[in-house]
Amino acid sequence: MRYPKDHRENTYKKIMDIASRRFRKEGIQAVGIAGLMSDAGLTHGGFYSHFKSKEELAVKSIIQALEETRAFLESYAKKNHGGLEKLIQAYLHPIHRDTPENGCAIAAIGPELSRRPKASQKMISQEIETFFGLIKRYLPSDFSDEKKQQTAVAIFSLMVGTLQVSRMMSDENRKNEVLKNGIDAALALAGF
Repeated sequence: MRYPKDHRENTYKKIMDIASRRFRKEGIQAVGIAGLMSDAGLTHGGFYSHFKSKEELAVKSIIQALEETRAFLESYAKKNHGGLEKLIQAYLHPIHRDTPENGCAIAAIGPELSRRPKASQKMISQEIETFFGLIKRYLPSDFSDEKKQQTAVAIFSLMVGTLQVSRMMSDENRKNEVLKNGIDAALALAGF
């Protein structure tokens, strides 16, 4: 049986998309290769024609998820003419909180990512740095470079923590209050 020219590329993308969502929703450890491949309509053996290991898939799919999140935030901020305020509001939005499988991998599975092998942590760290850079671009021009860097790190860290804590709360009103308080604190750090 002959496959179309783009079959391999489409299969790879399908595996990556499914893995990315499942890892963010369930955690990397909880997702097995056999179940993942079954979800993709593929055999377990076919996995190794695309990836050397589950670790390789995990890191590549998490990096892809982070790139998508960053691109969405940047686009949303530009489209809504609000810069950093809109970026923070989009990140700390109830929809983002309630759909971890579609959102920021750092907030969804950060503690698990911190336990990855050093080489994986290095690649993920590089992606986190790009979030800092995105935030820095929107900070006031009278901030020094050092202050911009410190503030960007603090804002992103606050956003991730706020989202995580909001997800842990059982009461819907309290969940939303945590998000609002996080938005207010992040904007205060930015000097708004």
